[in-house]
Amino acid sequence: MAIPPNRVHAQRASPNAVYDRARAAGVRLVRVAYCDNANLIRAKAAPLDGLDGVLKFGVGFTVAQQALPMLGDTPLPASGLSPIGEVWLVPDPDTFTILPYSQGVAMMLGDFQTAAGEPWAHDPRACLRRAAEIAAADGYEVQAAFEPEFYLLRPGPSGYEPIDRTNFAVTIAHDAAHEVLRDIIDTLNTMGLDVALVYPESGPGQFEVSIRHAPALAAADRHILLREGVRGVAIRHGLSASFAPKPFAESAGSGCHLHLSLWRDGQNLMYDEGDRLRLSPLAYSWIAGVLAHLPALCALVAPSVNSYARLRPHSWAGAFASYGPENREAAIRVITPRRGPASSNVELKTCDGSANPYLALAGVIAAGLDGVRRKLAPGDPLEVDPSSLSDAERRARGIAPLPATLGDAADALERDSIIQEILGAPLTQSYLAVRRGEWEALRGLDQAAAAQRHLFVY
Repeated sequence: MAIPPNRVHAQRASPNAVYDRARAAGVRLVRVAYCDNANLIRAKAAPLDGLDGVLKFGVGFTVAQQALPMLGDTPLPASGLSPIGEVWLVPDPDTFTILPYSQGVAMMLGDFQTAAGEPWAHDPRACLRRAAEIAAADGYEVQAAFEPEFYLLRPGPSGYEPIDRTNFAVTIAHDAAHEVLRDIIDTLNTMGLDVALVYPESGPGQFEVSIRHAPALAAADRHILLREGVRGVAIRHGLSASFAPKPFAESAGSGCHLHLSLWRDGQNLMYDEGDRLRLSPLAYSWIAGVLAHLPALCALVAPSVNSYARLRPHSWAGAFASYGPENREAAIRVITPRRGPASSNVELKTCDGSANPYLALAGVIAAGLDGVRRKLAPGDPLEVDPSSLSDAERRARGIAPLPATLGDAADALERDSIIQEILGAPLTQSYLAVRRGEWEALRGLDQAAAAQRHLFVY
C-alpha cells in the first residue's frame, strides 16, 4: 500500500461496453460469481449471446445457497433459509474480467437481489458496500488490500506434496517455481490486479502475492479475482493451490493479511509526521476499535476450524489482541511509512484465507469506526512478542489472547452488537449457522484430519 489511492471502478462500465469488450476478446462464456458464507466462490456461466438478459436480470439461485457449509450442499436449518425461495445474482459491469487461464471465459462478480429488485439481506457484497458507505458518511474513504499466502502442491505417490522444500525467500525456491510464478504474475497483471511483490514464504511450497490497494469494495473483489487467478494458473501447470490457514501441521500457516488506511480528498488520514509511529490520533482510535472487537471479528477473519491451528503464539499470526510497530506477533502490525504519508497503513495479521473478504472487511470497518466514534485509545504499542510476557503483564497492559476455537469466536460474535449491526440480523443468523455447523461437524477431528478437509476447499 505504498501508492496513493487508485480509483478502481471510479467510472461505471455500461452493459453495452461489457458486451463489446467480451465479443472483441473472443469471450464465449461469462461466469457470474459470488462468495458465500463459507467463503466458497460459486458461479453460473452464461453464453455470450445470452449476456444481455443476464446483465439486466441476473441469474437465479435458491436462497439456500447462503445456508451451505464448506462441507457440502446440504442447507443448515439454523440459518433460517431453505430450498424454497429464489434470489437473483445481478452482475456488476465494473467487475468484468477476462480470465487468461481459461480460454474464451470472463467473469463478473454480482450482487444478490430479491424479486422486488432490492438488495438481499444475506448478501456479503452488499454488507461491505453498506460498511463503506457508512464510513464515507463519516468522511472516510477506506483503502484496503488483502495479502494472501498459499501453498503450491503437486500430486505425488503419497498424496499432494509441496513443489519445493525451502525456507523463506530463498532464491532456489524462485527458480524451482519460476514457470508457474511468472505465469501467475502475468495472469494477475493481465486481469488488472497490479502485482506488487511475489516471494517464497516460510513453508515448503508456500508463496505470497501482494497487489495494490483499492477502495474497500474493489479490494474485496480483487482478492476474489486473485484467488481465482492463482488457482486457475496452478491447474494449468498440473498443480493445486491451497489458501487453507494451516494445511500441514509441521509447516507454517497461511495468512491473508488485511492492509487498511483511511483517506479524504487524496490525503492519508492515518499519517502524522510528529508521532513516533507516524500515526494520527484517528489511526490510534481506529486501532483501538479493531482490538476491542477482535474476539468477535475472529469469527469473520479467522472463521474456519483450521484457522485455530494457525492462530497460536510464535506463529507470526497475531494470536493476541495487541498492536505494535513492525510487530509480526501482534494482531495489528503498524507499517513503517518509508515512502511518506501515502504509504501509512496498518496490517491485521489475524486474517486468513478461509475468510469471506467482504464480511471480513465490513466487520473491520465497523469495529474501526466504533473506535473512532468513541475516541478509544489502544494503550502503548507493544514492541516485544506478547507471548514473552507473563499473564500478569499482559493483563496489566490489556492484552488478551484471541479465541482458541471457532466455537469461541462464534460465541464472541453473538455477544458483539456492533459487528452484528453491520451484518444485519438475517446475515448474522445465516453466517453463524454455517460456521457453527462446520465447528460441530469437525471439532472432534484431530488436526491432520481437519486440515485435510480444508486443504482444497480454500
